[in-house]
Amino acid sequence: MRRDPILDELGAFLKARRAQLGPGDVGLPDAGEARRVPGLRREEVARLAAISTDYYTRLEQGRLQASAAVLDALANVLRLDTGQRGYLLALAGKAAPPSAGKVARQHVQPRLRHLLDDLSLTAGFVIGRNTDLLAWNDMAAALVMDFGGVPEQERNYVRLVFTEPAIRDLYRDWEHMARLALAHLRMDSRRNPHDPRLTALVEELSALDPQFRLWWTSHDVAVRAGGTRLLRHPLAGDLTLERSTFTCAEDPEQQLVVWTAEPGSRTREALRDLAAGIRTARERTDGGACDERCGAGAATASRSPRSRREQALGLDGGQGTPGGSLDR
Repeated sequence: MRRDPILDELGAFLKARRAQLGPGDVGLPDAGEARRVPGLRREEVARLAAISTDYYTRLEQGRLQASAAVLDALANVLRLDTGQRGYLLALAGKAAPPSAGKVARQHVQPRLRHLLDDLSLTAGFVIGRNTDLLAWNDMAAALVMDFGGVPEQERNYVRLVFTEPAIRDLYRDWEHMARLALAHLRMDSRRNPHDPRLTALVEELSALDPQFRLWWTSHDVAVRAGGTRLLRHPLAGDLTLERSTFTCAEDPEQQLVVWTAEPGSRTREALRDLAAGIRTARERTDGGACDERCGAGAATASRSPRSRREQALGLDGGQGTPGGSLDR
């Protein structure tokens, strides 16, 4: 019988969450005896959720579709947060069912692109399905890298986090940020679990990076929310930025992510200096920003990550421009 990959993922998610809890976490006595595998036993979870062990075992094995009431009880037992609970319900089909057909490539919504253009001291990115990077502004390129120098099919945030040395160096807490990016990706995958581009991305990165392979199997999920980003920029030094996320009404699978600095902070002043460098670079070009069509993408594709960033600020003799094209 053909297995259902969504039910398999639901079972794996329950098993992963079960492994993260001990008897003491759920109010059970802990006799101190050694356990063959970490976490709660299946029978313990089943007893706390008031279901049979056989029923719960079949859930973990992907052989059974559970009711909303059972899933709610399991979410309580496994101490799931709001995002994890939503992910569990979506997998079980208690939300809008995903399309099993071909998923069309996204294009940035014009309103988001115009908003990005108006941000000068704020780094902005438009993140789409599977954490694809759909658009960015000049400050984002100056802080992170020249995304225009990355082939369009490889402009994926999770992919860059694991394959781009400059981004590993940029984040002072890279491991935390990488694991959070994977949790976002897995949360996003509930909408289009059959997307062949998602499958190809996971297979590629699992083969390339043992940390990705290990962390992906932990089945962690998280919603994009606010938070702090700690950067070590090669030109501006240590920066502390606040992250905010806004969902696009026209396409809920597109989110505008912005990094802002607290007024009066050293980071804010550093961003002003970066913005001044961007303006200088623009003045050295003929009439403003230039995208791949006027050669910036080709010129930067073979450069090192640091020289790309310096190019965006006009520090390599003025050849090139900040950012990448938002008109795509």
